[in-house]
Amino acid sequence: MTDVRPRACPIAGSLDVIGERWSLLVLRELFLGVRRYAGILANTGAPRDVLTKRLRSLEAAGVLERRRYQDRPPRFEYHLTPAGRELEPVLVGLREWGLRHLEDAPAPPSLHTCGPDSGTRVVCAGCGEPLDGLAAASEEEQALS
Repeated sequence: MTDVRPRACPIAGSLDVIGERWSLLVLRELFLGVRRYAGILANTGAPRDVLTKRLRSLEAAGVLERRRYQDRPPRFEYHLTPAGRELEPVLVGLREWGLRHLEDAPAPPSLHTCGPDSGTRVVCAGCGEPLDGLAAASEEEQALS
């Protein structure tokens, strides 16, 4: 019998942190400027207990931070950390995929102020060439095996 192990990769680790519906919707709200619990709750539709758990886990993972804005009673806002802000391309990619592939996708909020949103692309930080994505890497890996 062969020993089958899941492929170790950063995608799997990232999904442990953000790979759940409510976590991604919390991030969407923070990117859209919604900072307070009530607003996040209303805009995501998450059950209160689930939302509280997701906010705590995202805070523990260093994706967001709580900042007190009122002392009595204590009230907090949620803000993206630098690590959280780095997730913007993930959300933009999910948004664009949904616009292209989901029937009756609702009109999304605009992400840029200069006019209609244009598509995004992922490019190499070194040379600026567009990346072919995981499919090309997978084909190369299969050719080597």
